[in-house]
Amino acid sequence: MKSINESIVIIPENSLRFRLIANSPSLEDTVIKNEVKVKIEKDIATLLKESNSINESRKILSNNLNIIEDKVEDALKDYNLDFEVNFGENYFPRKEYKGVVYEEGLYESLVITLGNGKGENWWCVLFPPLCFLESSDDTSDVEYQFFISSIINHFK
Repeated sequence: MKSINESIVIIPENSLRFRLIANSPSLEDTVIKNEVKVKIEKDIATLLKESNSINESRKILSNNLNIIEDKVEDALKDYNLDFEVNFGENYFPRKEYKGVVYEEGLYESLVITLGNGKGENWWCVLFPPLCFLESSDDTSDVEYQFFISSIINHFK
């Protein structure tokens, strides 16, 4: 029987990430970032729903950047805040999540930067489709790791 540490899930090398960066570390800007996340995550998930490969996901994102920009603009309509949407090689800081360390580096990704981009960020994996799996944190680590492993193996 494997221990949790033996079944640690690492993001596959061939993946697409998504990062949303708040304007500043203020509570207000963190709330805005979370509002934008909630308003656009369903749309992005819908766009990528039928994708079965990383190349297909790349094409879908590239062809729909204007739609993503429109969704972010709509989410920010009540705020005086600029934003930037970038799809390509982008920097990700080091992050530890559920006992796994994800190293900093440049990763192929969709990045939405709100305002100055000096706040906390939220990120996930768009392909394989791991982004919007956790709507709650009531799943145990073992179940979570098994589920993520099965998705990654499906898209290998």
